This record gives sequence, structure tokens and C-alpha cells, in this order.
Amino acid sequence: MTCAAPERHEPGAALDRHRHTDGYIALVLEGGYEEAGETGRLRAAPGTVVVHHPWSAHRDRFGTRGARVLNLPLAAGLDEGPGTVADPDAIVRLAERDPVAAAEAVRADFRPRAIEAVDWPDLLARALSTDETFAIRDWAHEVGLDPASVSRGFSRVYGVSPKRFRLETRTRRALLALADWSGSLAALAAECGFADQAHLARSARTLTGTAPSFLRRSDTGDPGEA
Repeated sequence: MTCAAPERHEPGAALDRHRHTDGYIALVLEGGYEEAGETGRLRAAPGTVVVHHPWSAHRDRFGTRGARVLNLPLAAGLDEGPGTVADPDAIVRLAERDPVAAAEAVRADFRPRAIEAVDWPDLLARALSTDETFAIRDWAHEVGLDPASVSRGFSRVYGVSPKRFRLETRTRRALLALADWSGSLAALAAECGFADQAHLARSARTLTGTAPSFLRRSDTGDPGEA
């Protein structure tokens, strides 16, 4: 079995917004970074565990010390977002022998931590993720910001426009629901706020390169829908 080795990120390094097909666990061992993703913007310090579910996207900005991070496979049952474990060093030692066992050890000891909003881009991200009827222009006027400056400011922090952020969040929610969805893809599209099944299919293909019908067959072995 392949061991898991920590990755080193240089001081002041930055990773533009990128997407991970598979879920994973990140355990910060040294240094720290700021991550802006679908669950909000968080600051990860030594001992922080960040759980990412499949198809997650985020951008990272590393601090003056850089960071050393151990990435592990995702363990089932972990909620997405940051948290801590009691003994990170024990996780590292276990990962040297068995990364899957190390991920299970994280799951058994994971203590979730809430993400606190830093400023208005985080409040906007939270609203975009939770309110399908949310109007960006109305929100901007309510908080005294110009809608155009809102789009620019949000993009600087999250690496994507507010409208794109909402569409990608909505699409990812639909993709993650596929495994347990027993209805039609048209019903799933309506449930997740898409105009129709074709709208969901276009967005899913843009996000993943694959149609949701194919992903559904891959997950279940069912012939599914064309």
C-alpha cells in the first residue's frame, strides 16, 4: 500500500481556483493558508483538518511561512469543512503505513469547526450557497455596495464571479445527490433550481466534462437515462 507523504507549499505561494474530482482530507502540519471555496473562506493553521467532498473547488493563498500539508483519501461520513483532531502526529505516523486507516482515524476523532464570515464576500458566498432565489443586485443595494464592484470584489477573493459561484454550487449539489437519487434527472434538476434537465446537463458537463446521466451510471451500474 502506498504511503501518504506531506506536501510542501512555499511561503507566499498561491493556487488559483481549481477543482478536485475526488474528495480528500487535508491536515495542516506546519504554516498555514487561506482557502476560499464552496463552504466559505477559512484560515487553516497547524492542526487544522479540512474535509473536501468530490468536485470541490477553491483557491489557496499561503502565508509567510508557507505550509506543509498531508492529504488523505476521504473517509465516508465526514461533513465538509474545517475541524481538528486530537493528535495530528499520530495521524501522520499512521499515514506512513496506511493512508486509508489514517483517514478513518481522522473520521473517528474529527471535531468540526464553524467557518466565521471575514467580510462581505463571505456573507455573499453563504447567501449564494443557501438561497436559490437570492438576488445579487438587491443584496448589493441593501448593504450599500455597487453591484459591479460586488462582482469584482467577490471574484478577487473567490476566483469566480458571484453568478458562476452560485451555478457551480448548485451543480455540485445535484452531482453529490445523484448517488441517493431515485427519481428522474428532470426531477433532480427541478429540485436543485435548474430551469430543466438540459440546463443541469450543460452545467454538469462544463463542471466535470461528463453528463450527469453518465455519472449516475458510473456510480450505480444502472443503465440510467440517456
